[in-house]
Amino acid sequence: MAWSRFKKKKNMPGGLWEKCEGCGAMIFRKDFSALKLCPDCGHHFSIGARERIELTVDESSFNELWADVSTVDRLDFVGYAEKIDRTVGKCGNNEAVLTGRAAVHGYSVAFGVMDFAFLGGSMGVAVGEKICRLAELALAEGLPLVIFCASGGARMHEGALSLMQMAKTCGALQRFHEASGFYISVLTNPTTGGVTASFASVADVILAEPGALIGFAGPRVIKETLKQDLPKGFQRSEFLLEKGQVDRIVPRGELRNEIGKLLAYATGGDPVAVGAVAEDAADREAE
Repeated sequence: MAWSRFKKKKNMPGGLWEKCEGCGAMIFRKDFSALKLCPDCGHHFSIGARERIELTVDESSFNELWADVSTVDRLDFVGYAEKIDRTVGKCGNNEAVLTGRAAVHGYSVAFGVMDFAFLGGSMGVAVGEKICRLAELALAEGLPLVIFCASGGARMHEGALSLMQMAKTCGALQRFHEASGFYISVLTNPTTGGVTASFASVADVILAEPGALIGFAGPRVIKETLKQDLPKGFQRSEFLLEKGQVDRIVPRGELRNEIGKLLAYATGGDPVAVGAVAEDAADREAE
């Protein structure tokens, strides 16, 4: 009987490895921490909305509001309703933003976080409605407002109705601003299109994660339009910090404490106490 030195190839489960967009290293998924950072270069991978909530707010403090608000296919766009149904089933939420009340280091806030996994975090009528309701809640209850942004822009399936949300959200935030409300916007990778041109960029303090793509049109579109090469790092958070578009770049692991300190400054609290709590937590983790 003849024997072959070649054995049957074992079936390996997919999705075990992730290639880093920053340094090209192959990362074993089990080596990821909750922060989803590249262990070699610190590249910030995208994370889900509920993961973001868990990393940012005080434990069990997030009380979701308006979870039932969902989009309506008013234009009868071909295949849109089916796509929404599939995305809801995959993501577990009805729209590309989660909103509600929460607390960060004990400070109560109106809190919103966009979910890029939901149709690229695109802004349609439902997203605009939820952002407006959140700003109105912050106004009515005298709460600071915190929104994490991650979006590919306005949702083309809703046409001009999606573009109208730019003015709608900015109008709600203007009323909040006139009442001396305090708003923190956190720009994550990517934050582009109509979201960048509206509620993401009109905050009192604009934070950004390292290396985040932030802009209106994408760099490839701009390059093809201008017919010239773009500056190195164009539309990345570091470039925008240099140009004054963002106020501070904060690594993901420091965002919770940074937001806590800003809330303390804004509400007359003690930012030093926030730092002390953060140091104690870091010491306990080291032990």
